[in-house]
Amino acid sequence: MRIRDYIRILRRRGWVMALLAVLTAAAAFGFSQIQERRAPVYRSTISILVQPARTDFGQAQAAKTLLRSYVAWMDSNYRAQDVIDALQLDMTPEQLRGDVTIASDDSRLVIQIEVDHEIGDVANDIARTWAELFIQWRNEENLRVLNQDRIEATIIDDPRYRLYQPNTKINTAAGGILGLLIGFGIVFGLEYMEAGIIRVPEDVNRVLPAPVLGVIPPSEA
Repeated sequence: MRIRDYIRILRRRGWVMALLAVLTAAAAFGFSQIQERRAPVYRSTISILVQPARTDFGQAQAAKTLLRSYVAWMDSNYRAQDVIDALQLDMTPEQLRGDVTIASDDSRLVIQIEVDHEIGDVANDIARTWAELFIQWRNEENLRVLNQDRIEATIIDDPRYRLYQPNTKINTAAGGILGLLIGFGIVFGLEYMEAGIIRVPEDVNRVLPAPVLGVIPPSEA
């Protein structure tokens, strides 16, 4: 098919694609609004800065290496149980860990904690408590080493939560794209089934190499 054939198809049936895109986008938007009212999920984020006492290259490299160990220490059922006990949460350590993501950024010497919860303030409390447990542990460990060998941990800023699910904008855009794809399949499926039907002179030129010599006008009866 040539480009003008695609243009002809879009002119004839493009409204089908547009209609389906609008309908599916509207449906996705409506579903997201309902989900946001009934069961929203908020994500709280807190960052911990890990600072070696010395600024020399060796101590900095040691801190980068230890970041993964720190993440492993934090991401455990023991720490989850400590948070549950501190906040009196009605859940198991496994359930809590399923809502928490802990990762390190070696380039910035930062550990980031992300907590998902149906209540934003509770997500903030969990994130802050988890970070404070780590800082308390680091302070205890620092008492056992020389000052120049200590590695301090500091909370960069207070945790803040935001609406994580549903993401109305992304859902609406995805719904619109899905509608376009479905409409595309329907339109070109119809064109394929009607490929042998001749309705207008242009269809003759498209199917046969012979030119159109004349057209019988429609009957007025």
